[in-house]
Amino acid sequence: MSATAASLEEVKDAVRSIEPGMRLLPVAGATKPALSASGRADVEQLDLSKLSGVLEYDPAELTLTALAGTPVREVEATLAEHHQYLPFDPPLVAAGATLGGVVAAGTSGAGAWRYGGVRDFVIGVRFIDGTGRLIAGGGKVVKNAAGFDLPKLMVGSIGRLGVLVQLSFKVFPRPPATTTLEFAFDSTARAVAAATALARGPVELDALDILPDGRLLARLGGRAETLGSRRTRLAGLVDAAATRHDGEQERALWRDAAELAWAPANSTLVRVGLSTRRIVALDAALGATADLQVRYGIGGTVAWISWPAAVPLDHLDAILHDLALPGMVLLGPPDRPLLGPGTGGAFGARISRALDPNSRFLEV
Repeated sequence: MSATAASLEEVKDAVRSIEPGMRLLPVAGATKPALSASGRADVEQLDLSKLSGVLEYDPAELTLTALAGTPVREVEATLAEHHQYLPFDPPLVAAGATLGGVVAAGTSGAGAWRYGGVRDFVIGVRFIDGTGRLIAGGGKVVKNAAGFDLPKLMVGSIGRLGVLVQLSFKVFPRPPATTTLEFAFDSTARAVAAATALARGPVELDALDILPDGRLLARLGGRAETLGSRRTRLAGLVDAAATRHDGEQERALWRDAAELAWAPANSTLVRVGLSTRRIVALDAALGATADLQVRYGIGGTVAWISWPAAVPLDHLDAILHDLALPGMVLLGPPDRPLLGPGTGGAFGARISRALDPNSRFLEV
């Protein structure tokens, strides 16, 4: 079952009119089907793709407000006219990711290494709670800090606390130029050691990713006339052969990363939060699984695991439980979005009861 809402009032009506025993699941771009689809008979999808458009944009104040169903690529095009962007590199933009979906899934890409993730850039939210009320938190200006931090609460909420309808972000000037060095190692452990050293080193990096085969990508951003000397200094910090990427080749490299193009088709894509010191243990636990690939992004603080469809997801769930690592399924079968140990606990349950007392949204 599905319904469509193109306005705030239609979203309110959809929440208020859902039949007892049914659950509402917001969806817009559907780029993360494990979160936006459902095979359950008691779930009704609410299509927000028509709730779209940039409402306010102030290049001087570096702030933007848009409706939740707005495709990120439209926002990026608007920002590009003033040489600005969303520095946390939201994934799946070309596939059609929307602002609401990025916040609900809490997805950030390579640029979050230097600038912070989506939770650091969303400054205001408006959403409809389980009673059909419009709830507002944060504001449209960066310095607004009044009240409970609802914007951060909604990051990663995956439609379980309310239906996002409007979002405000702070934005940044885009670096005028970038360059990337690729270092080759014979193991993930050596790549992790190099990444750890670079993270503590004197050269400020825009992005730092560890690829499935032990390669390490380090991106620099800034004025074109300074990149050459910084690149030379960076190469001198790593005891490995370096390959330089510039121009369209470099853009394609990071675009493929953002679109998860490296993951084999029909695999289940799981995002796992961790730290660099946990990578070796996770890599060892995953190592015996055939046809599996894993990429460690944002300086090794997130693992993007491409899990083979032929292997039961219970196996990965058990690994994550053993290592006390939480995972979120983005691409793959619906109705099982979270793996590993649960998060939120009693506090999360209290928030859910306060915002959705009639259980109109899916349980976490």
